[in-house]
Amino acid sequence: MSPETVVHIGKKAVETILLTSAPMLIIALVVGLVISIFQAATQINEQTMTFVPKIVAVFVTLLIFGPWIMDLLVTFTSGIIVQIATIGR
Repeated sequence: MSPETVVHIGKKAVETILLTSAPMLIIALVVGLVISIFQAATQINEQTMTFVPKIVAVFVTLLIFGPWIMDLLVTFTSGIIVQIATIGR
């Protein structure tokens, strides 16, 4: 296996990780920002008020984007398996 192949597989792996985690991270960021603004406006400093909505938002986002994430991971994994099969020839 050439170094270029290893670099290409690593690049695709990092790209897949970023694409699959991006929806949950973006939603968690937006929900955290909204809650922080609400806390600053009302001067309520309750720590559980930040965690629970973020967890719920991430789970809902995972439910919505789950099929797309699964398709992306299956495509990546099948591509890796095909590459492994062609290396042995």
